[in-house]
Amino acid sequence: MVESSMKKQLRAWLDERARSFVSESNIRSEEAARKQRLCQKRGAEIVRCTIRGQIVGRQTIEREAKVMYIAHHQFLIKQRGSLYIEEQVEERCACFVRGELVTDEPINRLGRDMEAPRVEREQWTGERLSYQYDRARAVRYAETWWNRHNPVFPSFPVDCTNFVSQCLYAGGAPMTGYPNRARGWWCQNGSWSYSWAVAHAFRWYLSGSRIGLQAVEVAEPEQLMAGDVICYDFQGDGRFDHSTIVVAKDQNGMPLVNAHTTNSRMRYWSYEDSSAYTPNIRYKFFHIIDRK
Repeated sequence: MVESSMKKQLRAWLDERARSFVSESNIRSEEAARKQRLCQKRGAEIVRCTIRGQIVGRQTIEREAKVMYIAHHQFLIKQRGSLYIEEQVEERCACFVRGELVTDEPINRLGRDMEAPRVEREQWTGERLSYQYDRARAVRYAETWWNRHNPVFPSFPVDCTNFVSQCLYAGGAPMTGYPNRARGWWCQNGSWSYSWAVAHAFRWYLSGSRIGLQAVEVAEPEQLMAGDVICYDFQGDGRFDHSTIVVAKDQNGMPLVNAHTTNSRMRYWSYEDSSAYTPNIRYKFFHIIDRK
């Protein structure tokens, strides 16, 4: 009986949260306020929001119960007469005391990798691996796996860079450097390079690679194309925390991205709606290039 009541309360709360993203008069959380501010800045509006919850765990200590669940948000966004759906999936924890819902907070995994090693530059001998980057295939992979893990590859609690690397590999980017974890960009035989899975190492690899996967840094996000990459330094302290892949452009020509960790699809590139965002944030915009 108590468990049924808790589920009903959680469902009612999710419905209320969904309404708060659409109607300013119902805003009761900073999350909804951030989302609405970003939409207004872009000349967009959230026409409809739905949130589905799936309970994945529960802990009970005396009169307090913590319910861990997955919240799948879908936002129908209108911008200059065009509609598209943005999706975001996050882990949350709802706290009940004596059977009454008292708090509901996200479990924030969007943060720093445990290690932030610099990569060693591979010795360039004048030879390059030739490849043609298939942006359509990279984007298809990003769309297929944005909310699940491909069992062919390892997965991590902070999985953003691992996911982006898989997308680039699906697009034909060549691996190099195996088995030295500090060199190249690779994932083979149950191991991986730092640049494959660690955001900070990935950012430095893209800046300096001259043999395998290569990119050029551009100054503005609107210069990016589908299949390109954005790296994020949320604190602005020189250590990069997050990576995303561009999958589309909005009506203003700005990137929409897919990502893991907080699994996201068609999210606006700037992450100003994220709790990890700070005014000191720095970005690196990388355009993936072909080598023929």
